[in-house]
Parts: sequence; structure tokens; C-alpha cells
Amino acid sequence: MTGEPNTADSQPRLHQHGREIQAFGSVRQLPVALAYEARLYSCERLNRILADTRILHSLYKKYHWLMRGHTFYQLHLLLDKHADEQLALIDTLAERVQTLGGVAVGDPRHVAELTRIPRPPNGVEEVPGMLSRLLEAHETILIDAHDAAARVAEGGDDGSNDVLVSDLIRTNELQAWFVAEHLVDTPAVRA
Repeated sequence: MTGEPNTADSQPRLHQHGREIQAFGSVRQLPVALAYEARLYSCERLNRILADTRILHSLYKKYHWLMRGHTFYQLHLLLDKHADEQLALIDTLAERVQTLGGVAVGDPRHVAELTRIPRPPNGVEEVPGMLSRLLEAHETILIDAHDAAARVAEGGDDGSNDVLVSDLIRTNELQAWFVAEHLVDTPAVRA
């Protein structure tokens, strides 16, 4: 031995591309005591809500950065807090899809294909427009989540029902309330 290290052993194997081993929209068999049809349906509904939630998270971050006006500081902080809470929901939803044997929607381009949240202007809107868009996105998600929660429960998927009700619905309702209160036109100094 010359004492010199073999650099080939530490060279990263770059530019690899693997074959797809599970198609989006399919579910693997996992020992979670749920029928194939129930898991497939739950994954489809959860992925649609996941796509919308990823867009809502992005809107919160965009508006956090672009906030203007005399309520800048309060809304800047609130929108960032809500974005963090939406990010936690994203992870919870994605992990639930994976737990059921599905494939969570992950690519932003795929998210854009699945979402039902309308695209906002590329530039900066007035603050009431930003807040209204957030409320409309919350309502879109909540309508779907209420329906999905009932339907996955009918299929015996108590875990997905719990995620939808205990995590997603409660968080979105609370956030919608906080945002909506910023659109109340009330005097700040005099009655």
C-alpha cells in the first residue's frame, strides 16, 4: 500500500436518474387495516387538499413579504405565523398520504395542476385584496375538507378524518377568523 486514499471510493455518483417505482394516484398495500378502495379515495382527497394548502402557504409567505401600510407590523407577523402553521399542515397531510400507501403531491408544478385556488397577480395588491384572497383560499379548503372528512369517515378511515377535523379544519377556521377581523372597518381612535 502506498498510503494514498482511493478517491474513487468517496466520489459522489452524480447525474443519476431512477426509474419510477410507484405511480402518483396509486396506493401500496400497508398493514393499516383499511381497504384498498378506502385508502385510494382518501389519498386522492388528501392530495387535492394538500395542493390547495401548499398554495395557501405560498400566499401567506408572499403577502408576509409584500405587506404594506399602517398595519404592516401586525400583519407581517400574523401572516408569517399562519404560514408556519400551514407548513405544519402540509407535512401532516403528506405524511398521512404516505401512511396510507399513496404518493403525496410534492412537485410545485404538479401542485399548480391540482390546486383550485386562483392565481393572484404577480405584483403587489392592496392589503384588503391580499386578505380577501387568503379568506377565499381558506374557504375553498374548508369546503373540501368538511366534505372529505365525512366521506373518509364513511369509508372507515378514522385517521384521515381526524387529521382533517382536528388539524386542518380547526387551524383553517381559526386563521380565517384572525384574517377576517382585519377587514372590519372600525375607527381606531374615536367612536
